Amino acid sequence: MTTKIYHGNLDVTDVAQAIANFFHRGPLMTKVSTNGNKAMVQISTHNQRLSGGATSLGIGLSQVGDRLEVRVGDQSMLGVLGSLGKSAFLAIRNPLNLLGRIDDIAQDIEHFELDDQVWKVIDQLAQDAGASHNLTERLARLACEYCKTANPVGEGRCIACGAPLGGVQPHTCGNCGYSVNRKDRNCPNCGVQVAVSK
Repeated sequence: MTTKIYHGNLDVTDVAQAIANFFHRGPLMTKVSTNGNKAMVQISTHNQRLSGGATSLGIGLSQVGDRLEVRVGDQSMLGVLGSLGKSAFLAIRNPLNLLGRIDDIAQDIEHFELDDQVWKVIDQLAQDAGASHNLTERLARLACEYCKTANPVGEGRCIACGAPLGGVQPHTCGNCGYSVNRKDRNCPNCGVQVAVSK
């Protein structure tokens, strides 16, 4: 399973539906299920496919605020490997048999790259929405309490006036570890009340 996190203006339902729409073609079918800020997309081959072996791949998405976590599971490859094995066996018996298996071989090779294709689609959706793997401005910068100058997170003293920035630095939720702004009273990820430090 591979996981990537995107920060920006992405909606979990829109991303899940866009993935499903892109891959619902040819021998592939998709199914989307959503539940609040979580979604699941299942990509698999039709039972009535005309060529190639069977495969499937699951994609899990969860969103908290401007953070979208995408998990792509391990692809089921036994059907594709079986189909390629059959093509190899037939080629050994008679190389001309490959002519009748060209569609099967092409589908199998395309399905080998299914997880890479999924990541390309997701990366393009993120790029189109202006999202990236970098933290959003909400967490990448913080304002000095005294002069309101933007400072990088982690800076000890304000780059403009020299005032200490400890009171405005984000902290982590004790329940789930999510990065929380000092002004937030509840964790945006799990909803637990955050202890306010003085």
